[in-house]
Amino acid sequence: MTTLIYDLELKIDKNRVKSRLIDLVAYASDAGFYTLRPIVVVQPKDEEEIKYIFNLSNKYSIPVVFRTGGTSLSGQSITDGILIDLSQHWRKISVENNGELVRVQPGIIGATANVHLKKYQRKIGPDPSSIGSAMMGGILSNNSSGMCCGVSLNSYHTVKYIRFILLNGESFSTEVKDDYDRFEKTNIAIKLTILYQKIHQNPTLVSKIRDKYLTKNTVGYSLNAFLDYKHPLDIFAHLLIGGEGTLAFIAEAVLQTVPDLGFKATGILYFDDIFSACSMIKPLSVSGAAMIELMDRASLRSVENVKGIPPEIKDLSSSSAALLVEYQADSEYNLNLLLNQVKTNSESINNTILNFSRDYKQQAFYWKIRKGMFPAVGAVRASGTTVILEDVAFPVEKLGKAILDLQLLFAKYKYENAIIFGHAKDGNIHFVVTQSFEGSAEIARYQAFMNEVVTLVVSKYNGALKAEHGTGRNMAPFVETEWGAEAYSIMKDLKSTLDSENLLNPGVIINEDAKVHLKNLKNLPTVESEVDKCIECGACEPKCPSRDLTLTPRRRIQVRRELATLKNTNIKEYNSILADYQYDGLETCAVDGLCATDCPVDINTGELVKRLRKESHSDSSNRVATFISKNFYATENILRFAIFNASFINTIFGKNAMLNLTKTIKKVIPEFPLWSNQLVLNHAYSLKNCIKSEQKVVYFSACINRIMGNVQGNSIQVSFYNICKKSNIEIITPATLKGNCCGQPFSSKGYKDAFSEQANHTIEILHDLSENGKIKIVMDLSSCTQTLMNCKSALSDANKIKFENLTFMDISDFIYKEAIPNLKIKDKKKSITLHPVCSLQKMGNYDNFTKLAQQCAENVVIPMSAGCCGMAGDRGFIFPELTKSATENEAKEVSKCQTEGYYSSSKTCEIALSEATNQNYQSLVQLVDEVSI
Repeated sequence: MTTLIYDLELKIDKNRVKSRLIDLVAYASDAGFYTLRPIVVVQPKDEEEIKYIFNLSNKYSIPVVFRTGGTSLSGQSITDGILIDLSQHWRKISVENNGELVRVQPGIIGATANVHLKKYQRKIGPDPSSIGSAMMGGILSNNSSGMCCGVSLNSYHTVKYIRFILLNGESFSTEVKDDYDRFEKTNIAIKLTILYQKIHQNPTLVSKIRDKYLTKNTVGYSLNAFLDYKHPLDIFAHLLIGGEGTLAFIAEAVLQTVPDLGFKATGILYFDDIFSACSMIKPLSVSGAAMIELMDRASLRSVENVKGIPPEIKDLSSSSAALLVEYQADSEYNLNLLLNQVKTNSESINNTILNFSRDYKQQAFYWKIRKGMFPAVGAVRASGTTVILEDVAFPVEKLGKAILDLQLLFAKYKYENAIIFGHAKDGNIHFVVTQSFEGSAEIARYQAFMNEVVTLVVSKYNGALKAEHGTGRNMAPFVETEWGAEAYSIMKDLKSTLDSENLLNPGVIINEDAKVHLKNLKNLPTVESEVDKCIECGACEPKCPSRDLTLTPRRRIQVRRELATLKNTNIKEYNSILADYQYDGLETCAVDGLCATDCPVDINTGELVKRLRKESHSDSSNRVATFISKNFYATENILRFAIFNASFINTIFGKNAMLNLTKTIKKVIPEFPLWSNQLVLNHAYSLKNCIKSEQKVVYFSACINRIMGNVQGNSIQVSFYNICKKSNIEIITPATLKGNCCGQPFSSKGYKDAFSEQANHTIEILHDLSENGKIKIVMDLSSCTQTLMNCKSALSDANKIKFENLTFMDISDFIYKEAIPNLKIKDKKKSITLHPVCSLQKMGNYDNFTKLAQQCAENVVIPMSAGCCGMAGDRGFIFPELTKSATENEAKEVSKCQTEGYYSSSKTCEIALSEATNQNYQSLVQLVDEVSI
C-alpha cells in the first residue's frame, strides 16, 4: 500500500497520514468486541480532503470507515482499509436561535454540546450513557438515544438539517433550497422515489414499519424515513441517521434542542425480584417519571463496593432488583407538585419517592454508577476474556417475562456473571456477558447463545434486536430475520445504489456472511495489573492531554495488549511497536491521572506509565536519581544558578536569546529542556513570620515556587504571608526550606527509591513542625499537595504512622476555608479567567478553588476545554509539543474572551498557559492578596 500512502501525502499533511505499525495497532479496535487492523489512519481537516480520500478509495477499491469517539459497541468503526479519524479537526459548534438549535461537526463530544447549551437551559435530545466521550458523528450515525429521550427525542427526530458528502464527491445540504433541485436529478433520487412507491403500495409493510418504530429500534436502515418524508433529499438525509457511515459522510448537522429541566428528584427503589420491578415501570411512567433505569442484582453487585454506594445494596437478596428513577420539572414548585400528585394518585408507587435526593452531586453520582455498569462488569471479568454488551427492546408489558427467559439462557449457556440493566421506561435493556474466544468450542457456545437470543427477541416477543447501539457487525446476519425479506431487499437496494462497490464501511448493516458476527473477534490478553481490567470503552480519552499528539490511555492499553500477543508470535512487529512506544506511550504521557476521574473503574494509566518508566531505568540511573534526591539542597542551588545565568544571557543578548539557544540545542539533543521566557528567579521565597496567633498553620512552599518567581507582582510566598497577616493566622515554616521536596519529580519519572527518600524526609520534618499533626499543613502547589497526600505507600513503617496524623491542605482550599471568613474583599475584578489544574480535580478541591475565585471577581470564566496542560512538572520543557497540543483548544477559547486577569494554582501550569495564550497566568493566591484588606 506504499502507493496509497504516497497519494494520500500528496494532498494531506504527512503528520495526519498515520501508517506506522503502532498507529495501526492503536486504532484497530473501538469499544466493541471486534478488531481489524487498518491499512492507514487519516485525519482529514476539511471536506476537500474527505473528497480526496473518497477519490482514492474508488481508485484503489479500498474501503473507508469513519471514526469519531470510537465508543460504538457493535463493530461499526473498525476496518482493514482506510480509517478516517474525525476526532481532531471536526470540532466546530455554534449555538443558534437562542439555544433552540445547535450546529455541530462530527468531532464534537455530545457532553460538550450540552455544556455550550447549558446557559440556555437546553440540551441535545440524545443522551447515551457514553455522552461524555461519544462524538456527534457517532451519535448521529448510530441514531443514538439513551436514558431520557425515548423514541421521540432521539437523533432521528431532533435533526433539522444535514450536510453530507457522497462517495462520488458530490455534497448536499438540506439547509440549502437549491440542493433539493440538484438532488432530484441524481440517480439516487430516482431510486429513492421507486423505493418510496414500493413501500407505500404495500399496506402490510407500511404497518410493519410503523409498529417497529413505536419502540426503540436501530436494526437496519431507518425505513421510517420513507413514511415521514416525501422529498428524496429529506428521505436520504434521515436514512443517514443510523446509517453507520455506509451511505455517505455526515459533514455537519443542525439539531433541534430540548429543554434541560433544572429541578430533579432522583432515587433508587428496591424490589424483591426483577419481575416485581418490571411491573412498576408502567405506573412510574404514567406518574411522570422522566427516567426509569432497571438494574438486576448482578449489575448492582458489580458496583456495590464503589465508594458512596448506598450500603443497603450489599444486603439485597440474590433475586433482588432496583429501579433508578428521576422526576424533572422547570421549577421547585412544579417538582413538588409532581411528587405530591404521585403520592396522591398512585398508591402502588413506593412512598420513598418523596425522599429522593435533590442534591446535584448525589444525583450525578447515581447516574455515574448507572452509566459505569458496563465497564464495571468488565473490570471483574476473568482476565483474558472479552466483554459483550447486547442491546434489545421488548414491549414494556412483556419485559418482566422476557428478562426471566433471558436469564434462563444465561444459565443454559453458563454465562454465570451475566448482568442486565437498561432503560426500562422504553423496554430497552442491555445485557452483558463475558466470553473467551479462545478455541472453536467457545465460539460455538457464543453462536448457539446468540441464535437463541435472536429467536427469543424476534419470534417470541416481537422485539428489536438492537434498540440504540446500531446494527454493526454483530447483528448484520439477523437484519432480515427481524425485518423480513421484503424490507431487507429494500435496504440492500439502497446500499447497492449508493455504494455499488461496497466501499463505505463494508460488513455492517448489510452483510451476506451469516457468520460475520463470529469473525475478527477481539481478545483481551492479560497485561499489567494497573490496566488489565480495562475494556477499552474510551471514557478516558477526552481528559488525556496527549490525545491529539500521540496516544490516549485507551490506545496505550490497546498497544500493550498487542505487544503481549506479538511477543511470542511476531518478534519483528513486537520490536517495531516497542521502539515507538517509548515516545508515544511513555515519554508523552503526563501521568496526571485525570483519565481515572472519568474511568468507571478508576484505571489510572499514569500508574502503568510510571511503572514502565521505572522498569526502563538502569541501576546507574536509579543511583544518580537517589543521589540527587539525597542532595536536593545542592540541586536547588544549581537550578537557581542556571535560571539566574539564563536570565543574564537574555539581558545581554535579547529576551529570546535563551529560547533560540535551547531550540538549537534540542535539534541535536531532543531531551534538552526548552527555555521559557516565563522563567523568573524568585528572590523572596523565605520570609519570617510577623505575628503570633492561636490559629497556626505550617506552610511548606514547594521547591518550584521557591526557585521560580513571577513575571509580575509578588511572589506566592509574599502573597500568602500577607493574607495570613490580614487573617490573623500565624505561619510556621521549616528552619530551612532548601533541600525539601514532596518527591513528585522523582515519582513521575518512576524513580521509586529517590521518591521514597524525599517523601520520608519531608514527612518527618512536617510531623515535627505540625506538633505531631495538631497543626494543618498548607502546600502552595496543587500537584505537590496531591503527591504528599498520596505518598503513604512510599514511606517507612514508622513514617506511615506519622503520616496518618497529618492534615494536608492545598493553599487555595485553606484560604477559602480559613482565611476568607476573616478578610474583607475590596475592588473585585470585573472578570477573570481560571485554569483549574488536574490535581485540584483529583483532590476534590475544584469547587472551593472556583468559589475562592468568585470571592475575588464578579465573573469567573472557566474555558470549556480547560484540562490538563500537559506540563507535568518538567515534561513540558522537554517535550513542548505535548503542552502545545494539550493547550491548543483552551488557548483558542481564552483568545476569544479577554478578561482582567488569568489565574491558576500550579507554577508550571501557569507557565504553560502563559506560553499558549500570551497572557500572564498567576497564582490565585496573588489575586486574593491584591483584592483583600
